Amino acid sequence: MKTINNIYKTFSWLLVMLILMTACKNDGDTIYLSSTESSDFVITESNVRLSKENSTAIVLSLAWTKNSFLAVSDPSMSTTATVSYYIQISTTSDFSSNIIETLDNNFSKAYTGAELNTIAKNLGIEPDNETPVYFRIKSVTGVNMDGPYSDVETVNITSYLIDMSVGYVLDTDKVETGTTLHSPSIDGIYTGFMGASGWSNFYLLEGDGTIWGNDAVSGTPFIMSSENDNNKRWNFWFPGVTGCYYTEVNTNMKQWSALLLPSLTASGDINAEMTFDRPNVRWTTTFNATVAATLNVKLNTVGKQYDYSTGTDDNAAKITPVAFAQEGQNIVFAPQAGDITVTVPEAGTYTLVVDLKQPGAWTCTVVSGSEEPDPVIQNLYLPGIDDGISGSWTFDNYMKLYDEDELNYAGVFNVNSLWGYSINIEEDNWDDKYTMVEGGTAYAGSLEFKGQNNVAAPTAGLYLIEASLIQFTYNLTAVGNQVYVVGLHDVWDFNTPLAATSTPGVYEGQVAINSASSWGFAIHLVNGDWDRKFGGSEGKLYYRGDNIKDDASLSAGTYLVKVDLINETYSITQ
Repeated sequence: MKTINNIYKTFSWLLVMLILMTACKNDGDTIYLSSTESSDFVITESNVRLSKENSTAIVLSLAWTKNSFLAVSDPSMSTTATVSYYIQISTTSDFSSNIIETLDNNFSKAYTGAELNTIAKNLGIEPDNETPVYFRIKSVTGVNMDGPYSDVETVNITSYLIDMSVGYVLDTDKVETGTTLHSPSIDGIYTGFMGASGWSNFYLLEGDGTIWGNDAVSGTPFIMSSENDNNKRWNFWFPGVTGCYYTEVNTNMKQWSALLLPSLTASGDINAEMTFDRPNVRWTTTFNATVAATLNVKLNTVGKQYDYSTGTDDNAAKITPVAFAQEGQNIVFAPQAGDITVTVPEAGTYTLVVDLKQPGAWTCTVVSGSEEPDPVIQNLYLPGIDDGISGSWTFDNYMKLYDEDELNYAGVFNVNSLWGYSINIEEDNWDDKYTMVEGGTAYAGSLEFKGQNNVAAPTAGLYLIEASLIQFTYNLTAVGNQVYVVGLHDVWDFNTPLAATSTPGVYEGQVAINSASSWGFAIHLVNGDWDRKFGGSEGKLYYRGDNIKDDASLSAGTYLVKVDLINETYSITQ
């Protein structure tokens, strides 16, 4: 065997020499190709503790220099050979075994907590134990020709147990929302109820760090993708109906579905149409008991199933009966409604609560008193935002609720504030207000209830103002001399501007409509910004609302598009 190996090595070197000799410009010349040099290699951390909390954050970054070069000894000759770079990761300092190797020619690499945790799992690292992990860069010249290695860097990594029984619901910015779906069989199928507003969207994060969204290549609703590329993966989006959705995300079939429960009927000893408390994902109804009693209740409704075959079309949604029955302390789906037992200890007022928030642990209980959900604040008022124009503090200007889940509000305003302003939760109520936390600026900061500082006044001008009563933050975005029509005839760029008029907040311009867009179009406020936009219908604009689809009913031609961002209206005239 040793003789065979020696013959193979000798043959390989002879073959290389023959290739080099055939590249000589004259017979007998010898041409030499220089070898590569090792790369300088740096790493940002020496100790990393991983957890679910930092799973989507960047926890470790690598960078290396392109110190390697290729040169031919004869200046008149050239080479097509290239240098490739591989990241090698191992639990052995000499890389003698247990190696993960990936090609990366970008000279840097950033790992999220979830990505690094998956690497730790594949290396066989035991969770919750600090373990040294070794990194280096391998340079490779041409094909199958190993070059030198960089210095070895060591990172002590403490990983966490990967739980594939839970799917974490992320918002548009891929931040965890606190909502989860459940895969009790650990089979890649995640289910559970979600309270969703119309057209709200999300991603799903698996325990191994895989993030699922809608397939952006086909653009077909309810078809899934895990590609880590915005051009190949969008977020999931619900239909335009706000309500209670039983959601199933099937990573095996790469499809998801949403079963809307438009209502829930209680019958038996309690008869009522229940009210949906969307933020808490539960149904409630209040009733009076005349005596202590054990009551039998049935729960059922007729749902509407949305999936890849129906899309988000309400008319195509599949009519689906839904019923519940008791199973131990919990309730479960059933072919027909079964008796669910609840007990009232004495006469009085009670609330029947059907809690669907926790996947796999749905409950139907009775609590004393009335527990009707508090109404959601629809508007936030801005006294002081324009006293440089109006001459006084009024409640004429207000942001509108656009995301009930996150209690997000927004509006465009002609700002000229002399003393700053407050954010009040009720018209003509001067006391219940949010103010700026110390350290905030005129353009972004944190809010506190009934604080001492007005929100600082920005330079006078037109601004989009956004606020969140979940995050307790505010931010302002200046709106310039142009806004942009994006999506007409399925062209998704910012090359169709509308110019500002003499009226603050009003923009207009001529646009060509060649054909209807598959997805409608939107009004974007800032060039290149995909989030700050208005959709709309029937002449009304809605911040981050569904795209405008008037083009579907218009013939090809040139049209004047006019938008009023302050009053949130639009018009399209030929």
